[in-house]
Amino acid sequence: MVINCIVVDDEPLAIDIINDYIDKIPFLQLVKSFQNPIEALTIVQEGGVDLVFLDVQMPELTGIQFLKIANNKCRVILTTAYPQYAVEGYEHNVVDYLLKPIAFDRFYKAAEKVQWLMGLAPQSTQEIQAPVLVAQPIANDFIFVKTEYKIQKIYLNDILFIEGLKDYVSIYTETERIITLQSMKKIDEGLPDHRFVRVHKSYIVALDKIESIERSRISIADKIIPIGDTHRDCFFKMIEDKNI
Repeated sequence: MVINCIVVDDEPLAIDIINDYIDKIPFLQLVKSFQNPIEALTIVQEGGVDLVFLDVQMPELTGIQFLKIANNKCRVILTTAYPQYAVEGYEHNVVDYLLKPIAFDRFYKAAEKVQWLMGLAPQSTQEIQAPVLVAQPIANDFIFVKTEYKIQKIYLNDILFIEGLKDYVSIYTETERIITLQSMKKIDEGLPDHRFVRVHKSYIVALDKIESIERSRISIADKIIPIGDTHRDCFFKMIEDKNI
């Protein structure tokens, strides 16, 4: 038996990501996605939905208001960039609280909670065939990063280098600078190792964008990037392996 679910979010890109995740999980069935939460309430009140993936900050109706009106007619997993709503969400019996940007393995665990609560989980955990998780960007072609107001798609081919500052990270492309509050560690983990390398505690560079290397300095576009002592051996070993 599958779990019929809907997605409610005012950001099309966020909807696309969750829709893609749902499609990868055999026991979830997407009924419909909504940018307008008021429209979504109608189908919930009619009783045709088992689970809602619900954003919190929406202009027409907030996720918390949605929960109050829905009045426990179905299971709800909150999906939001704002952790301060977690406590209030759990007061309305949400199953889980997913903080954007959402990793697939975390999404899968939340879906399993609903499966278990509905009594649909297999008797043996060995029967659960979780999709294989690959620690690379989707299709190894782009990444998603959370900016102040949206989740932005960045093609890997466009990235020159990434600079970590005290409270934020700047991603420099050939045409713009994108600022995100995500950590350098999280961004580094999402980049393919054969294309990007950490050369300093504050810098990650795209190997194919390096113009020259002089002693402990890398030249990319008009930027001179230092090579840190702790990253020097690893960096030059990678350069040698590529016959540069």
